Amino acid sequence: MNIAFTTKGTTWDAAMDPRFGRTDFFLIYDIDGDDLIEFDNRAIAAEAHGAGPQTAQKLFEFQPDILITGNGPGGNAARVLEQSAVKVFIGAGDMTVLEAYQAYQTGQLTEI
Repeated sequence: MNIAFTTKGTTWDAAMDPRFGRTDFFLIYDIDGDDLIEFDNRAIAAEAHGAGPQTAQKLFEFQPDILITGNGPGGNAARVLEQSAVKVFIGAGDMTVLEAYQAYQTGQLTEI
């Protein structure tokens, strides 16, 4: 199982990024392999329009089962994510990646 996090850094101690479309990084945790994979998404900041759907398409390359973020994806990105099997959990905007993972495990995040 792969869990993707929107983050401002590349470690378990990094702050979560409350944004989806313009998140700085994705961290993907492969639970089965106990691997943490990082993706630098900062180039999307230069995009005037369509950042959310473009970020969603990039996210799909990592084949996540779950996305954990702060505020959730905007309208266009949400529609793209709805067409996938990715479960989206929000409410982790003020946490570290590790805290967000623990909150997910204990059912403290909201599934949308």
